[in-house]
Amino acid sequence: MEFGAVRLSRVSSVRRVCLAFIAAIALGANQAPPTPSELYGDLFVEVQERRIFGDNKTFVDAVPLRAPEQIMADYRAAPPADAEALRAFVLANFSVPGIAPTAPLALREHIKALWPDLVRQPRKEVEGGSLIALPLPYVVPGGRFREIYYWDTYFTMEGLRADGEAVLVDNMIDDFVSLIERFGHVPNGTRTYYVSRSQPPFFALTLDLSENTDPVVIARRLAALRTEYAFWTKGERCATKGSPCERVVVMPDGSILNRYWDGRDTPRDESFAEDRATAAEVEGEPAEKVYRNLRAAAESGWDFSSRWFADGQTLATIRTTDIVPVDLNSLLYAMEMRIARGCREAGDQACADGFAARASARRAAIRKYLWVDGEARYADWSRLENRPIPGLTAATLYPLFTGVATPDEAGKVARTTQERLVAPGGLRTSLVRTGQQWDAPNGWAPLQWIAVMGLERYGHDELARQIASRWIDTVDRTYRETGKMLEKYDVEEKKPGGGGEYPTQDGFGWTNGVASALLEKYPGLDPADAP
Repeated sequence: MEFGAVRLSRVSSVRRVCLAFIAAIALGANQAPPTPSELYGDLFVEVQERRIFGDNKTFVDAVPLRAPEQIMADYRAAPPADAEALRAFVLANFSVPGIAPTAPLALREHIKALWPDLVRQPRKEVEGGSLIALPLPYVVPGGRFREIYYWDTYFTMEGLRADGEAVLVDNMIDDFVSLIERFGHVPNGTRTYYVSRSQPPFFALTLDLSENTDPVVIARRLAALRTEYAFWTKGERCATKGSPCERVVVMPDGSILNRYWDGRDTPRDESFAEDRATAAEVEGEPAEKVYRNLRAAAESGWDFSSRWFADGQTLATIRTTDIVPVDLNSLLYAMEMRIARGCREAGDQACADGFAARASARRAAIRKYLWVDGEARYADWSRLENRPIPGLTAATLYPLFTGVATPDEAGKVARTTQERLVAPGGLRTSLVRTGQQWDAPNGWAPLQWIAVMGLERYGHDELARQIASRWIDTVDRTYRETGKMLEKYDVEEKKPGGGGEYPTQDGFGWTNGVASALLEKYPGLDPADAP
């Protein structure tokens, strides 16, 4: 009976609450509930005007974690001092859409835990399939990128080495060797539709990440590197002034530099509809020329960017094959120097002298044609206009990374970088907004590494560390908010990047690699150690 009385009492209580709720609705039938701007007043205005979140709808859809009056009392008692503090206050008091709760692991530990998820074991090729088999385990970028990619892999390897994965680093180097022995070069990626082109040639630099001292292995790798060099310079047999051949351009003084190119002039298999749509927008140009330029931009890794556009804004004006890029030629200088060293160590002095001479000639040509002293920058060169291309991009730092620049040039590039390319969240890719992913406001992991290592090489340690610090902050902040490591980031607002042909991918191989390598290099930047 006592139990029944208690139960009856509870039912009556529930009924009273329900009746009160119904009465409240009846009394306020014509009265709208308060909006976020009404509930949060000054806090609301500050969050929206400071653009704490990229989309103004984000905060208004947030759910308070305690009573609004309590939140506002704390806000008024101790107003956040700056945008960072304001954002932290909001995240501490609201569940914000699209932002995950506190990440379970610190950034570096999360990356170490991710590596096994990105490792792929050797698989047999399937007749009719597009995957190219590799002999040894490798790491993929993640997301839609389910195969190994050439230049991504170098930056991934830097992180793997920092995280103690020496065996995996060696495996991937030897996977590259197998590709070069099979195709004469490292394809863009391990798919049949990528074989007609390569990507920025980092294979030479991967060799210095290996701890393998076996002379047989070293000899095989050097032979592969020389084969890759032959791929990039094959056009020397047919190039003339005014008429490039494949990837080779003869400059006005007869010196040799290189360009990006692709052996095919058809729509890319992986972007077929997109390429046909772009070609349809172009008047007065054969579709085949447009396709070749799109493919060449894909070989550059910067697909797509204002670097390749005649008007600096529009994809339909793409002209990649008419441009002599500073990054490619800086990397080929590094390749020539690495072959010269490898030949010297092997006792082949004639080979060493020959490649050292080639490197010296390339360095002179880069400095003659691609250095713009009056603008304190390295630039790409327009073959058609016979002049450096206007517009600053992060590619200006490649000659520092590979040692092409003089100390004076490096100092000027450092000042330009500090004044124009450094953003709150890291290094800007360019200064223009085109909606393409390799333009502002995006920043990319490989370019942060190029900048940091290049600046440090010439003694600009403070600026190098500043870029590293801002980039790590962006990556860590986004990881804590989303639980993800991303392909690219908006370095203006320290949030996920955007633009381009596909949604921003997570995973992400080279972001993991550069973050781990930077944290190994600068332990004091580790967010886990922050007070």
